[in-house]
Amino acid sequence: MEGTRLSERLLQRILRESATPELLEILTERLTPTDLQSLLLEVYKARAGQVSPSNLLERYERNRFVKPSQAHPRKLLEFDRTAFELSAPRFEPIELSPVSPLGTISSVSNLSQNNALATIRGTEVVSDSTNLLALECAVRRRAALKKAATKNEVVRLCASHRLVRTQRSPNPSMLAHFRLFALCSAGRDEGDYRFETRELKEHIRIYLALLSTLKTEGYAIQRCRVALTDFNDRRLESLQNEVISSLAADFTDTLFEFAQERITGRGYYETACFHIFVENAQGEESQICDGGITAWTQLLLNNRKERTMISGMGSERLCTLFT
Repeated sequence: MEGTRLSERLLQRILRESATPELLEILTERLTPTDLQSLLLEVYKARAGQVSPSNLLERYERNRFVKPSQAHPRKLLEFDRTAFELSAPRFEPIELSPVSPLGTISSVSNLSQNNALATIRGTEVVSDSTNLLALECAVRRRAALKKAATKNEVVRLCASHRLVRTQRSPNPSMLAHFRLFALCSAGRDEGDYRFETRELKEHIRIYLALLSTLKTEGYAIQRCRVALTDFNDRRLESLQNEVISSLAADFTDTLFEFAQERITGRGYYETACFHIFVENAQGEESQICDGGITAWTQLLLNNRKERTMISGMGSERLCTLFT
């Protein structure tokens, strides 16, 4: 709330000092997107022409968006290889673009557009790869819906991608960019919550299998904990029987529990969601995975029968904290 008030005060000052009170209206409503892009291209070309080599180096040293990651590239590559092997053949891997259409985050979720790094060409740098995966799933689901033989097909995609987020962290070691391994499932409502419970179980199973494999490869993983939440409080028995009991039989060293007190994600996820926590040798626990059911393909395709399950694991965080 304080950040919103600060932004409003800054905006009012800029409009006042520009001597053009309607400047914001001109830029957002009167100019066509193409004209606005042409104007901004000229503005930034002129500003770039004022940057000297020494000034460039100074900007590189102090700009939090451009600092290199501290994670070892070889560790990240090894993680991706293992993750893609364990998610196959159920999930198809794809290499995402570094950018997505402007409004990718804000149009389908309750997140602020200010969380994404916008460009002057009508795009934004990808801040959450699950949104881009959901867009690709929606394109494929739309094509599948055109034929009776394919309308019930489930699209499952996965990707490893470096994300850029503009929010500042109180932890100075946290960069504005990081790598994430993400899964996305999209399909049609199958009734009796069958799509949701099956895909929840499938996503969690892949992450737990991945963590188990990494532990055998030397990662300092002591114990995993899965916290499942049902925001509607109506599917607890189904989630217990279809998700938790099934997974607990296969992953006996993992703690499974319900976290009905969870607040984060409410309004972002539609019904069920989960966290996975990992404990290190010192008994310190870190959240490493988040996922749940969203309404994204419903909104994108304007079809209430569509269902979406998304999730992501902080691969860079895992490789940094547990190796």
